[in-house]
Formats: sequence, structure tokens, C-alpha cells
Amino acid sequence: MRILVIEDEAKVASFIRRALEEESYAVDACADGGKGLELASAGCYDLVILDLMLPGLPGIEVLKTLRKDQVSVPVLILTAHSQVNQKVKGLDAGADDYLTKPFAIEELLARVRVLLRRGSGEAAGVLQIEDLVLNPASREVTRGGRRIELTAKEYALLEYLMRNTGRVLTRPMIAEHVWNQDFDTFTNVIDVYVNYLRNKIDRGQDRKLIHTIRGSGYALKAE
Repeated sequence: MRILVIEDEAKVASFIRRALEEESYAVDACADGGKGLELASAGCYDLVILDLMLPGLPGIEVLKTLRKDQVSVPVLILTAHSQVNQKVKGLDAGADDYLTKPFAIEELLARVRVLLRRGSGEAAGVLQIEDLVLNPASREVTRGGRRIELTAKEYALLEYLMRNTGRVLTRPMIAEHVWNQDFDTFTNVIDVYVNYLRNKIDRGQDRKLIHTIRGSGYALKAE
């Protein structure tokens, strides 16, 4: 899942970004409302975390413009404004959730998980294909009951594949959702990580789940 953080306080943005990346999310960040609107409007994010007090363009105007342009990405407002009328204003403008500063990072991450589930149309719970099971809450992955240890990036790649079971995912699609905007698309990093996953998930298994779609990309599906 790819998340955009629009926050002008450098320390706060860095703190949020680091916490999200530790949870295997791909994260982009910007400190300007106008730039944030441009990025969010591109339609390549699964969630936007938005501050209200931004240079260039206030956060509430970023939100209103997104909704006016029918950009339906979930938006979590993160701001120091704690007054009820400010919360109502933000939610009425189209925000999906509202969290005030200071905040506990555990609560932020929990709200992020809820909004991402809601945005994907999935209920809370595990992802499963055949005997491969991924639990987003505990970040535990098993196949045939055997626990599989994954790095943060391997986990992010597998989760993206499992949330799109049966769908052919091109390399640009994978780069967009698993890596951030600084990713060099001319490298073979994606192919390397797919091979890492194959070695951990499909090696020794009679039924392979990760498939190469020649000329297109990859798909996770039952044979």
C-alpha cells in the first residue's frame, strides 16, 4: 500500500514516514499544500495523511479540491486543531477520519489500517489463497501451517500480490504501490524481490502460487 503524507513539520513528517515504512508501507511525503494536491490528484495513492496548516494551500482546500475533482482516495486529517467545529468542518469537507496532535503512533497506525481496509472494500481479517495465509494485524505469514519469515519489503510485495489475487500486476504497478516515488524503474529490483518470495513461498511446494506472466508482469494465483 502506498501512502502520501502532506505535513510541513519536518520532524513530524519524518517520524510518521519512518513508522509507516516499518509497517511495510511505501511512503511519499511533501511539505506544501499545492504539491500535495498535485501528488494526491495523480491517483496512485491508497491513503493520504493530511495536515491542515500548510504553506501554499491550506489542507482543507486540498481536501475540498480532491473531492470536487472526484478523487476518492481515503484522507486522514492529522492536525493540532482539536475543536469540535474544526473536526466537523474537516469531516464535512470529505475527510474519512480526523486525528489530533499530539497523537500516539499506535493509534495512527490502527486508523491507517482501518482506512486501507475500507478503501480496498475488504473486511478485517486474514488474506488467504489455498494454504498461504497472511494476517495483516499480526503481520504473520504461513503456508501449510509453516511460518514464513519475510523482510519488510518482501512482506509489502506479498501483501500487494495477495490483495490482488488473480490479477496481472505489471512492474510499474508494483513499483507504484510497494516502492516510493524515488524508485528507479530501470533496475531489476522487482524481479529480485519476486524471486526472494518464490524461494520462501513456492520452493518445495507442488502447487506454485507466484506466476510470471510473460511480457506483462506477475500474478499470485492457484495453478
